[in-house]
Amino acid sequence: MSKNKSLAFGMGLLAGVIGGVVAGVLFAPKPGEESRRQIKEAACELYEKNSPAIAEAKKQALENVDLMRYKLERQFRKFNNMIKSKKLLKAKELEAADDGFDYEY
Repeated sequence: MSKNKSLAFGMGLLAGVIGGVVAGVLFAPKPGEESRRQIKEAACELYEKNSPAIAEAKKQALENVDLMRYKLERQFRKFNNMIKSKKLLKAKELEAADDGFDYEY
């Protein structure tokens, strides 16, 4: 669980750095074309430096989604089976109660 917390912290830190760089470039007293070029260069550089970490984070997120999907499906099956067994038990009780009566025709 601490690995997930450190990953979340790292992603938050990365988002903060990106936001800071973008805000710094946008509020700098430079022409728009030069600012856009700097933002593009900074984004490309940041992606190149962190692409392995981004790929790992994406892989881990997809694994977590698959694990949660599996757990939810398993719980749903258990719940569904529980409902079916209760219905079956109730049907058996009703059948047993009906067998105890004499029907006159």
